[in-house]
Amino acid sequence: MLAVWLKEKGFDLIHTDDLPLKDETQDNEIRQIANSQERIIITKDSDFHSSYILHSSPKRLLLISTGNIKNRQLLDLFRKNFGEIANMFSYCDFVEMDNFDLIAHE
Repeated sequence: MLAVWLKEKGFDLIHTDDLPLKDETQDNEIRQIANSQERIIITKDSDFHSSYILHSSPKRLLLISTGNIKNRQLLDLFRKNFGEIANMFSYCDFVEMDNFDLIAHE
């Protein structure tokens, strides 16, 4: 649902479903693709946060820390915060979104 919305907004994105191994793709390969193609990883997976802190990889990360919410609620959060998320990536490489706040990590 989010990928469709982002594509409709004109963003060039790759969803794990677009990769040969789909959701079985290893995190390391996802990081490598994102870094080489200068993409932002959007994820709920805290492993990417750990990798960002320890290895500065991926280079750009949007961590969704909302817990389990319905896809519709997640999409509503993106719609509400999209402009500010884009703005934050103009000055930082790691943004976190929870149910109430956006946090720019420097």
